[in-house]
Amino acid sequence: MRFADKLFLAMTVLLTVMFAVFGIWMLDSDFSRLLNKEIQQGNSESRMFHFLFEMGYQSVEEFGEDYAVSRTLNSIADSVEREGSHMFAAGMDGAYYYGEEYLTAMGFKKDVEELMHSLNETDNYGYCIRRIGDGSYMFTAVVSEMASEGIYLGMCRNLTAIYNDRDTILARYRIALVCLLFVGGISIYLLSRYITRPITSLDKLAGRIADGDYELRSHNKSGDEIGELARNFNRMADRLVEEMRIKALEAKQKEDFTAAFAHELKTPLTSIMGYADMLNSMKLTEEECHEAYFYIFSQGKRLESLSHKLLDLVSMDKNPIVFKPISTKSLEENIRVTMRPIWKQKGLRGKVDLEKHTIYGDSELLLSLFYNLLDNAVKAMDKGEGGFILMKGSVRPEGYEIKVVDNGRGIPGEEISRITEAFYMVDKSRSRKEGGAGIGMALCQKIIQLHEGTLQIDSRLGEGTVMKVFLRKREQG
Repeated sequence: MRFADKLFLAMTVLLTVMFAVFGIWMLDSDFSRLLNKEIQQGNSESRMFHFLFEMGYQSVEEFGEDYAVSRTLNSIADSVEREGSHMFAAGMDGAYYYGEEYLTAMGFKKDVEELMHSLNETDNYGYCIRRIGDGSYMFTAVVSEMASEGIYLGMCRNLTAIYNDRDTILARYRIALVCLLFVGGISIYLLSRYITRPITSLDKLAGRIADGDYELRSHNKSGDEIGELARNFNRMADRLVEEMRIKALEAKQKEDFTAAFAHELKTPLTSIMGYADMLNSMKLTEEECHEAYFYIFSQGKRLESLSHKLLDLVSMDKNPIVFKPISTKSLEENIRVTMRPIWKQKGLRGKVDLEKHTIYGDSELLLSLFYNLLDNAVKAMDKGEGGFILMKGSVRPEGYEIKVVDNGRGIPGEEISRITEAFYMVDKSRSRKEGGAGIGMALCQKIIQLHEGTLQIDSRLGEGTVMKVFLRKREQG
């Protein structure tokens, strides 16, 4: 069952119960008020009958008991029997002095006698209401001590009119309730559809997104809970799309990594197998043998270097680093001593200038990071003696910044975002010629992440590249 149908059913049942209970309470309250009024009227008439009987009986008592009873009843009958009321009188022995014919004709005699027999010395007054045939009647009875053995004096009052009025009003209320439920049901049905329309829209939207239409979003701008639900739904959809994009990118990177790794293995293995086959199947000169040995050795070293870098890349996350204080001047001296002969061999001008400061991290990893950045700068040079490399360290309010600047060939703008991917190379032929495998920048990015730093790359083709590494300020611990 749909939510709108549940809402419609619940509201209809609630409306029915509320109006039914309220209507029954209201009708019962009005009827009880009218009935109590009639009962009070009947009691008043019964007391008046009793009073008039005793007054009249005393005035003619001297003429004998039977005469006094009959004379008194006949004299007050016109005063008592009015507005549908009838009186009756009977002795203790059950003989009627007045009204027996009326009671018998109306079928009241049995009910009246039961009421009279229920009276006693301590409770000499009583009344009852009976439904007889199509009518409703009130009977009252009182024991008068005026006669020698006592006498029952009673009244019969017709209450059929108020019961009929109650039944008529109840029938009209049923009709009104049915009409109200019909009109209210239609209104509730339309209202439930209107209230749940945004939810239905979200349901259809979720189905279309599940079918692959990921760009769809809810346009509900209301400020209620449904509007908030729609906004949360949009945020969830955005997050899912972003996660899918990331997963797709990761899958693509893994695919590229596998293909690049296989390619990097293929070239040296082909050379090794080719030269090994030559040594095994051909008779070579000593010079040719030395050349074959050299190629086998150099390609083996290349595979060894590649395996070490891959192990570093994979194992770096598994061994959390210990942050220790490191003097930037000690780093500067180490880097300068290591890079000076390389720059001299390449005919490059190089400078290392790290502002005096203490940074925290793993010195071996940081040295590996800076050597890789400087090595990439060296490989980017085509200008011979005109090439220049600068490594500059500066203290910043939030931490420490190291820039590696070169005036080499630069990096195309569309390639910058991918150079930290493993095995990704801007110029594959040049990189392999210079002994690169495309893992160095992936290692750099990993080291920077472990040190909770950031890497920014600015480059222009033919002008050079600036690599900015920022290490945030932190205390030892």
